[in-house]
Formats: sequence, structure tokens, C-alpha cells
Amino acid sequence: MKSHIDLTPLREGNWLGVGDYHFQCIETPGHSSGHMCLYEPARKVLIAGDHILNDITPNITWAPDFENPLDQYFKSLNKVDALDVNLVLPGHRTINKDHHNRIKEIKKHHQRRLDEVILALKDGEQTAFHIASKLSWDIKYSSWESFPPGAKSFAVGEALAHIKYLECDGRIECLTKDNQYFYALI
Repeated sequence: MKSHIDLTPLREGNWLGVGDYHFQCIETPGHSSGHMCLYEPARKVLIAGDHILNDITPNITWAPDFENPLDQYFKSLNKVDALDVNLVLPGHRTINKDHHNRIKEIKKHHQRRLDEVILALKDGEQTAFHIASKLSWDIKYSSWESFPPGAKSFAVGEALAHIKYLECDGRIECLTKDNQYFYALI
């Protein structure tokens, strides 16, 4: 016998009750287009998933259906920064008790990455792969060439998120040559 389960997608402002806890749904796209945090205002608890991680930054990657994920991530960080939170429970790694400071650190990290993209493009137009190879990555490999393919894929996706942010901001442009995308400073 096949059972039927009705699913109801959660949206911004919905409430979810679990025992004595009453969580408000906070849409926080950036790490993924459908990312959601759960906020318990009475207890000042934020279940953050991968939105705010304490000792690493979440991977923000570009996808064709998610045009400017870094901009969305910054807006989501601002939304969560406005909340009164004493305890952040991330999807993995360690908990956080000062989300305001951690959000400042995350924003600084992404600003440094944006600056690195601009610096890489001072050498002339380049593909996202070549830009990614010039960025600083906190990974235990001695060179870009020694990165495993999966790590390179994550790095290129994150570089593209920063590239698209700068493109939408009018600081760089996308050029097509020989069926390949190149990026250049404007």
C-alpha cells in the first residue's frame, strides 16, 4: 500500500512549531536559492543551516537560475544581522554566540575576494577558471595545479559568484570569444 504525504513548502514569515519552540521562517538565499533559517525569537536562537558558519565561509556559487547569488547572500546576511540572536546553530561545525561579529567577518572575506577578482583582471581579460586560479584559497594544496577536480569546481563556482556580482555592479563585463566566456574590467 502506497502512502501519501502532503508537503507544504515553507515561506518567509511562516511559523513552525516544535514542542515549546516556535520558529519563524527566514528566507536566506545565497548559499543556495532556497536556503531557509529558522528563528526562535523568544529564546533568541537561530538555526542557520549553511547561512552562517563559524569557522569557514559557506560556498556561494553561481548557477544559471541564480543570477547574482552573492548579492542575495549579502541581503540575507543583512536580514539576519537585524535579528536579536544569542545562539546560532549552524548546519555543521561549531556554534556561534556573536552573529553580528561573524557577519562582519564574512562580509570582509567576500570583499577581499571581490578585490582579488579585480586585481586578477588587471592582467587583462580572462576566463572564470583562470581568475579562480589566481585567488587565495584556504585549502591544503601547494598550488592550483594540485587542487583535486572537485575543489577546482567549487572554486570556479565561487569565483563566478563574485564575477557575476561585479558584472551586475557594472565594474566588469562578460565577452564571448570562440564560444568561451571571458571577463574584463570596464
